Parts: sequence; C-alpha cells; structure tokens
Amino acid sequence: MLAVTLTIGTLVSIMMFFVGGMVGWLAKEHVYQTQPVYTHQEKFDENGNVLPDEILAVRCDTSYDKEYNDKDNKTSPKTFHT
Repeated sequence: MLAVTLTIGTLVSIMMFFVGGMVGWLAKEHVYQTQPVYTHQEKFDENGNVLPDEILAVRCDTSYDKEYNDKDNKTSPKTFHT
C-alpha cells in the first residue's frame, strides 16, 4: 500500500510541475501581448518618431578599492576603473 501511495504521489507531483510550467508560460505570453512596450522619451523627436541616431550612455564609476599600506600609513588606490 505504501508503494502505491508513493507512486501516485510522485506522478501527481510531476503532473502538477508540468501543469504549473504551462500555466506560467501562458501567463507570461499573455502579459507580453497585453502590456504596452515602454520606451525612453529621449529616443523620440518632437513628432513622436524614433530617432535614427545611436544614443550614447556613459556611467562613471568613482568608487575606488583602497588597500592599506603599512609603510607610510596612507591609503593608496588598488584599482582604477574608467
């Protein structure tokens, strides 16, 4: 009787795994098809047309890893990111 219960429990668990995967996939597709695509306003001109030029984004990283130097009790930059 224990073997039958374990077998049925295993089969039900596997079936629920696949049913959950299918429901999740269908929900994702529904959300992708019904929600509007949001874009950045800076990519459009005054008339709402997409700008043909490439937009350059620059991020400056000003955090430096510091390593303690025992010789002169000063901190010196370990790495420099540009």
